[in-house]
Amino acid sequence: MVRRKMMVKPSGKSSPESPEDYIVHVTAKLMAADRYFGELSLVRLTDGRRLYPFDGAPPIGPFRSFEAARAAATAHATKLIEDDIRNPE
Repeated sequence: MVRRKMMVKPSGKSSPESPEDYIVHVTAKLMAADRYFGELSLVRLTDGRRLYPFDGAPPIGPFRSFEAARAAATAHATKLIEDDIRNPE
């Protein structure tokens, strides 16, 4: 799998304050018959740091449908953002 680096200019804020302080890209892909996995890319705009995926990140799935995999990736992004706003690294 080839991963492209996302070039993001940091916003200059000292810490994230809302979901608008993140770039989120969510999709899903079929890996085998009825085995869909969610795909997520999450970048914090305040410092340009990619929060997900990270080395060793567990897969999001498998699920029986594209929609379920995408929904799970969206829910994972929401949780990561909420946690990061409460306690940014």
